[in-house]
Amino acid sequence: MNPILKLLALLSLAGALPLTAADAAKPNIVFILADDLGYGDLGCYNKDSKIPTPNLDRLAVEGTRFTDAHAPTSVCSPTRYAILTGRYSWRTRLQRGVLGPWDAPLIAQDRLTVASLLKQHGYATACIGKWHLGMTWTTTDGQPPSAGAKNPMSNVDFTRAIADGPTARGFDHYFGTAVPNYPPYCFINDDRTVGIPSVRDSGHADLFNIPGPMLPGWKLVNILPELTRHAVKWVEDAANSGKPFFLYLPLTSPHYPVVPAPEFKGKSQVGEYGDFVFQTDWTVGQVLDALQRAGVAENTLVIFTSDNGPEVVEIKPGAYERIPKFHHYSMGELRGAKRDAWEGGHRVPFLARWPGKIKAGAVSDETMCHVDFMATVAALLGTKLPADAAPDSVNVLPVLLGEKHDGPVREATVHHSASGKFAIRKGDWVFIDAPSGDDNGARGEPEFFKTERGYAKHDQPGELFNLREDLSERRNHFAEKPDTVRDLKALLEKYKADGRSTPGAKQQNDVPIGVNQQKKNPRTE
Repeated sequence: MNPILKLLALLSLAGALPLTAADAAKPNIVFILADDLGYGDLGCYNKDSKIPTPNLDRLAVEGTRFTDAHAPTSVCSPTRYAILTGRYSWRTRLQRGVLGPWDAPLIAQDRLTVASLLKQHGYATACIGKWHLGMTWTTTDGQPPSAGAKNPMSNVDFTRAIADGPTARGFDHYFGTAVPNYPPYCFINDDRTVGIPSVRDSGHADLFNIPGPMLPGWKLVNILPELTRHAVKWVEDAANSGKPFFLYLPLTSPHYPVVPAPEFKGKSQVGEYGDFVFQTDWTVGQVLDALQRAGVAENTLVIFTSDNGPEVVEIKPGAYERIPKFHHYSMGELRGAKRDAWEGGHRVPFLARWPGKIKAGAVSDETMCHVDFMATVAALLGTKLPADAAPDSVNVLPVLLGEKHDGPVREATVHHSASGKFAIRKGDWVFIDAPSGDDNGARGEPEFFKTERGYAKHDQPGELFNLREDLSERRNHFAEKPDTVRDLKALLEKYKADGRSTPGAKQQNDVPIGVNQQKKNPRTE
C-alpha cells in the first residue's frame, strides 16, 4: 500500500481521522486516449512535426515522456478493451478488426474493469467520448439490430434504454458517441440517446461514415467541442464533490471523420488532419486548465496516449500521402501505421503527470503497454486484484514514479495487428509471427516510402528485428537468429495457451485463439 494511504488508514482506524480523510488522499485519475494519433505527430516526440501541440508539449515538460509505450493492438476496440480490463482482446471473440455498428458488448458482465475497481474504492467514475466496445440495443421487432440497404433506418427502438454500455461496466456517467462514423449519429447520455435519430445519414465516403439513422441537425464538427465542454464540466463538478474521481476520456480525434472546427482550420502545416490534431491538443489543454481551476491538479494523475498508430486510408489524406504533400511523418521514424504489427502500428505517445510524484521533464525508455493500466491502478490503491482479473496487466507504477527496479517490469509484450497477426517483444528483440512481405494488417506501404526508408523485400516465414539497433525495422534477422525466433515463438504460444501473460493460475480464453469471428470490413478496420 502507498505509505501515505497506509498511515491515513491506520489513523482512521485509531479514530484520529474520519474515513473521508483517507479518501481525500487518493489521487484523482484522468486517462485521455486520442484516436489514431501517430508517434510523430507531437512536437515533443518529433522535432520536425509540422503540427503545433503546445499543451501536450507542456504536459511532457511537467511530467514524464515515455518513448517505448504500446497499444496492445494496432486498432481501436481491442485497445480499449485491454485498457479497461487488463486483458488482451485476442482472448475474446474479437481476434481481428474492430466491433461494427450495433455489435454486442465485448466486455463480459462479470469481468472487473478499471472503473468498477475504482468505484469499489470510493471513486466517482465517468467515461466521456468514444466507447466502441459494444452495447445491447433493444429492437422494435425482437430481431438483432440492423441497418443498411434492406433496413436503412434500423430496427432499433431509440425510446428504450441501452443495456450493457459504460454505465453497466463501472462508470457512474457516460456521455459520448459509440463511434463518430457509425450510426446512430447522435450523443448518448448514460443509457439513452440524446433525442431520437429519425432521419437517415446516407454515409459519406470522404468522411468514412457508415449509413444509418441520424439526429436531425446532427453535425460531425460539433462532436469534439461538445465532448470537451462535457469533460470540463464533469471535472469541475467531481472536484467539488469531495470524492476522488476517475475520468476516462477516449477522444474521437483525430480519427475520421476529420472535421476541425472553423477556429482551428489553417492552424497547422498539415492540412485538416494537422488542424484536427491541433484541436485535440486544445481539448487536452481545456481539461488541464479545468483541473487547475478546480484546485485538484496537484493530486491528479494525468495520462495521455493514443489507441494505435496513424490512419493510412487515402482520405484527407492518409499518413503516407501526408509525407510528399506536407513533408510530415505521422509515424515519425517508425515503420508502419494503424493496423500493422510493425512499431508504427502500436508504439504511441505516452505522457504522464502527477506533480510531486512523477518527475517533471523526464524521459523513460521502459517498455510499457496500455494493458498495464489495471494492475497499476490496483497498486496505486494498495489493493490486490482477484485471481481471474487483469491476466495480462503488469504494475508499472514504479516506472511512472521513476523508482529504481531490477530489470524490466514486463517479461515480454504481445502485439497484435488488425488482421490477427501476432508479434512478441522481449528486450531489444521483436518477432513478428507472419511472413515477411505480408502487410501485417495494413493496406501496404507505398513504393516511395519503401525506397526512402530502404525496406528491401524479404522472403522469410517471419520477421525478427533488434529495435535498439534498428528502430525503423529495416534488417530482418529471422534467418540468422533461429534460437531467438524459437524462444520468442515458444513464449508467445505459452501466453496464448495459459490464458494469461503474468504469473498466476492459468485462465480460460473466451474462444480458441485463431477463431476470427469478425469479418474484414475496410470501414470498421
